Amino acid sequence: MTIEIPSALSAQREPMISGLNTLGLDGDRLSEPLLHYLALMLKWNATYNLTAITEPYEMVVKHVLDSAAMHASVRDLAAQGGSIADLGAGAGLPGIVLSVIYPELHVTMLESAGKKVRFMREAIRQLGLPHARAEHVRIEAYRPEVLFDAITARALATLPELIRLGAHLLKPGGELLAMKAVFPAEEIANLPAPWQVVADQELVVPFLQAQRRLMRVAASHG
Repeated sequence: MTIEIPSALSAQREPMISGLNTLGLDGDRLSEPLLHYLALMLKWNATYNLTAITEPYEMVVKHVLDSAAMHASVRDLAAQGGSIADLGAGAGLPGIVLSVIYPELHVTMLESAGKKVRFMREAIRQLGLPHARAEHVRIEAYRPEVLFDAITARALATLPELIRLGAHLLKPGGELLAMKAVFPAEEIANLPAPWQVVADQELVVPFLQAQRRLMRVAASHG
């Protein structure tokens, strides 16, 4: 990796390690590549305006730990060499973070902004992520050769809109894994048939004083 970690970011190594450990991950092993990822983001952000969050501690908490909090929902998929599509991935959140945690997981990040796709591709290259890729495409226009086990999104759209945009990307039996700040009762009520919430999990993000939930949405076969 050729990116040097700025001292202000390097100073956040301990919170990064502690937070990852709290999530049941190996903070000592994962902190280095994830700090490199944030360092690359900071470098590119000066020109490309990838993110409004640039204070190092907030980047660790609101970018990395917030994304990593959903890791357990893809752990089994990763163990099976499964695949997910990250819809509207932006700068690679949560896709790059999940790829670092589970290199064996096949992660395709879909993004319509070319500058963000270029950044993600450089991050994938520098971090050496073997099964991660970034596609410059609108979600609804993407037609993959092989469908995905799951799709995920972070602060992108409502649950009905995510289904409208991305349901065609899922294998039969596939799921939407959507991160939400609060319980989205109205969104759930407006889900189109046969889609429904099959699990609602509260996520605890270390050092973050805000609610997070993971909604699993699947098509019922009843």
